[in-house]
Amino acid sequence: MINKLFMIFVVIGVPLSVIGSIMHWSQILMFVIYCLTIIALAGFMGRATESLAIISGPRIGGLLNATFGNAVELIISIFALQAGLTEVVLASLTGSVLGNLLLVGGLSFFIGGLKYKRQQFNIYDARHNSALLIFAVIVAFVIPEIFAQRMPEDKTLTLSIGVSIVLIILYLAALLFRLVTHRGVYQHKNDVSEEHEEPEWGKLRAIMVLLLSTVAVAYVSENLVHTFETVAEKFGWSELFIGVIIVAIVGNAAEHASAILMAYKDKMGVAVEIAVGSTLQVAMFVAPVLVLVSLLFSTSMPLVFTIPELVSMITAVFLTISISNDGDTNWFEGATLLGAYIIMGLGFYLL
Repeated sequence: MINKLFMIFVVIGVPLSVIGSIMHWSQILMFVIYCLTIIALAGFMGRATESLAIISGPRIGGLLNATFGNAVELIISIFALQAGLTEVVLASLTGSVLGNLLLVGGLSFFIGGLKYKRQQFNIYDARHNSALLIFAVIVAFVIPEIFAQRMPEDKTLTLSIGVSIVLIILYLAALLFRLVTHRGVYQHKNDVSEEHEEPEWGKLRAIMVLLLSTVAVAYVSENLVHTFETVAEKFGWSELFIGVIIVAIVGNAAEHASAILMAYKDKMGVAVEIAVGSTLQVAMFVAPVLVLVSLLFSTSMPLVFTIPELVSMITAVFLTISISNDGDTNWFEGATLLGAYIIMGLGFYLL
């Protein structure tokens, strides 16, 4: 039913996005059309990555889902940087961290926990990810903010570039560690896919769907960025709220759908890999890449967040670590994460 609904939104939404942008329809109407179209396209990306997860295993499948899911947000953010909306981009990065850890993780634990009283995943992966989360969010994001208090803008940007390069190198090293040098060393019984399970699509078709969906998302995202100012004025939303909540939810729709589906199927290893792995990719790869890409535009973006953004991300990291470090989840832990997300979302709305 949901897949048919996504198909309808794609078939109708993509042509309407093209026609509406050419005919200059109402910005508010086009904002809604663009968001629904991106979410529907993300649904196709989720189905494709689910097929690839069955073929390739939970780690690679989760990585692919996070990568193509974050590709949506990366594309939106690059167009936003081109338009000079650096605050929206930084806010969307904050929203991705909060959305993946609290909203996606919370919904996955909650929905899966309603069906299964107890769900388990690889405890070694959980501890490995915990260390990386502390490094990426608390060390790499907080340090530039602290030092920026006593630095001119040019030195702050230089520091951000240096931090970004270190983050990218360490992220690539983490992939090498998990997928090559230590692949299979820390194995969990749930990491092994059931042999009788058949993917919905073959590898070639799944890859083609991912590529075509990403191209379509790129076009729609470019137009979506141009509606932000009108929408903000109409509804009284701040750039911070649009970035943290709206852009983050729309940009990460693929992960949202896939992680929840995996948890419902008791594939909690893949669900956690999507939620936490996507957060790590945002913090250690997407954010640094955006800092470097911003150098190509008139307005550069230092890796400096506001205090509310930093405190929210740090809180989300510690809460997620305390809940997931035992490799065991239930619906109440999911409800706790969701409660934290609602509280933070309310705070950003009222700022």
